[in-house]
Amino acid sequence: MTDEQIDQLKASTADAAPLGRAGTPDEIAKAVVFLASEDSSYITNIELFVHGGSAQI
Repeated sequence: MTDEQIDQLKASTADAAPLGRAGTPDEIAKAVVFLASEDSSYITNIELFVHGGSAQI
């Protein structure tokens, strides 16, 4: 895949997301860190979607 194709894929993904941008690795990592932390100790059996709302449309 060329750099131009990658840029086009990123742009189309961002356009499809309700937030109007692609997520960052940092945003994904924050969700993972939360689930691995003591802050989520009382959370059971959930699906946590970290996708900027793209599955909601």
